Amino acid sequence: MKIQWTETAPRGNSWAQRQGTLAFAEDLEGVENQVVNLYPRITYQTFEGFGGAATDAAGSVYAQLNPEQKKQLVQTYFAPDQMGYTKVRVPMDSCDFSTGMYEALSDLQDRALDSFSFARTEQYILPLLEDAQAAAGKPLQLMLSPWSPPAFMKTNSQRTYGGKLKPEFADFWADYICRYIREFQKSGFQVQRISIQNEPKAVQTWDSCLYTAEEEGKFLLEHLHPAMESHGLSDIEVFVWDHNKERLYERVRDAIRASSPDLVSGGAFHWYSGDHFEALDLVRQAYPNMKLITSESCIEYRFYGAGDEWANCARLTHELMGDLNHGISAFYDWNLLLDERGGPNHVGNWCYAPFFYHRDTKVLQANLCQAFYWHFSHFIRPGAKRIALTKYTDQLEATAFQNPDGAIGLVLFNRDQRLQTAHIRLNEQIATFELPGHGMLSGFISG
Repeated sequence: MKIQWTETAPRGNSWAQRQGTLAFAEDLEGVENQVVNLYPRITYQTFEGFGGAATDAAGSVYAQLNPEQKKQLVQTYFAPDQMGYTKVRVPMDSCDFSTGMYEALSDLQDRALDSFSFARTEQYILPLLEDAQAAAGKPLQLMLSPWSPPAFMKTNSQRTYGGKLKPEFADFWADYICRYIREFQKSGFQVQRISIQNEPKAVQTWDSCLYTAEEEGKFLLEHLHPAMESHGLSDIEVFVWDHNKERLYERVRDAIRASSPDLVSGGAFHWYSGDHFEALDLVRQAYPNMKLITSESCIEYRFYGAGDEWANCARLTHELMGDLNHGISAFYDWNLLLDERGGPNHVGNWCYAPFFYHRDTKVLQANLCQAFYWHFSHFIRPGAKRIALTKYTDQLEATAFQNPDGAIGLVLFNRDQRLQTAHIRLNEQIATFELPGHGMLSGFISG
């Protein structure tokens, strides 16, 4: 038995990677300390795959890349032998990460949606999706999320600052969502799932709309589900909440009570309010067939700043480890690509991303979180099952999945600044690693 491993660790003001192969040896002495135990016969959720968001902002930056840079970006993310992303989240109409606000239809009299325009999506988002799908070599699975209905459908008559959907426009809005799904399908993309509303509890200076859990459930039951059935879209998964994790359990519970367990495919959540990994456990205990997905996760500079990239990547890694170990079936990073500021963003809400493009120097820069996410998505493949493990310290983050080919994908992160030893024990065999401070190590265990 052997492990083919890759390590990413600090080196001066940057980082470096090493790779190698290490054979397991018999645990003749019965090692007791500094051990990570793996138990592949005990399995948990099946993992569908990793992905990111193709926003209008990401697409507008992508349009500025030269052909070689475009190939580098989409191959890194989507080629099966690299990060192997299989999923993409796409906003319906504008969000904060757009070059400006827009909506596909603004005529309240056009109930037939004759004036519906897909042009803004075609301008920046579709070219990125087309190249990404070509790099993947198979259909990508899209998740569509609305940030706001058209302004005329809302109680505050604007896309921004919250507001609610007017009841008289509920059927209109449901058909509008279905039209978006159809436009992506006609463009050659597979829409796997949607969420009802991005961040339905947030009153934002950008595109936003408020729903209670009961309103989400009622809209799904009385308007969205009937519309999806009438348009032949009932096979598409519908997720509720799509907001911070601390309210995940009660939002899923109350939305289901207002609709039906058969209509709610799962709960989507963001990471911005802290760990709350126990919330995932509560949902899985109450609704064991319900899917859980991390639908958005990034570093917002207004909260964390851009100065300490290692600390920010450690935060993201801790979040992803916890989510995986508490039952998620898919993970979506936020913007696939941004400019050097962390934009464009029509309200100046700058954020970190795995790739930056420097507009002045024309340089495409892979950031540290790209290397960190690679440690997960390269070694945990679609269809993998999480396996049980135990570890000796909370200063070591760890997760492990058995991939469809039988190999175990192991991911370790040293939260401490000091070197740590990890004795990986599997079937009474041992492989020993010395993890540098704040270092990532991942590997395929096979044979």
